[in-house]
Amino acid sequence: MIRVLIAEDQALVRGALAALLGLEPDLEVVGSACDGRQALALCTELKPDVVLTDIEMPHLTGLELAARLAEEGAACRVLIVTTFGRSGYLRRALAAGVRGYLLKDAPAETLAAAIRTVHGGGMTVAPELALASWNGGTDPLTERERQVLRLAGEGGSSADIARQVHLSEGTVRNYLSEAISKLGAGNRVEAYRLARDAGWL
Repeated sequence: MIRVLIAEDQALVRGALAALLGLEPDLEVVGSACDGRQALALCTELKPDVVLTDIEMPHLTGLELAARLAEEGAACRVLIVTTFGRSGYLRRALAAGVRGYLLKDAPAETLAAAIRTVHGGGMTVAPELALASWNGGTDPLTERERQVLRLAGEGGSSADIARQVHLSEGTVRNYLSEAISKLGAGNRVEAYRLARDAGWL
């Protein structure tokens, strides 16, 4: 049996995925998490073979979850299933050690086959995403620029961001200025929108 953990913040989708995978004779859903932090804890506790995760989740995103699992040397493999078909997300996912990336509108049999492929040591990426990634631009942001830009886009002031990331306000403003400049944006709001649309946040 292939042991699967589902990490998805929408309860209806989480339940539907569990029910769907429960129909497969060789797949067993051993747990489910409503956010990235809970998923990380359950990975340590349950030791699943494959983690099926969305990207956008509270506390830790699916990409951050994958990176943390890789840092900790976890044996489980990560498969992302998301609505975000952006090349920037795919590139970041692959850099974080993700073994598969599918869109939520993929047929049920595609998902089950992807879990088996990933479990067996292979990789699987939705063809349309692979093509978009091949043609897409390169993410110009550093990890710190991405962090402060994400917080700014969520409405944080420079002072708020400085407190959260333990930097001075001046340093935060410098990071934001660099991000705005790299993206050719007029202000932090436009920079956030451009980076998010490209899948770089």
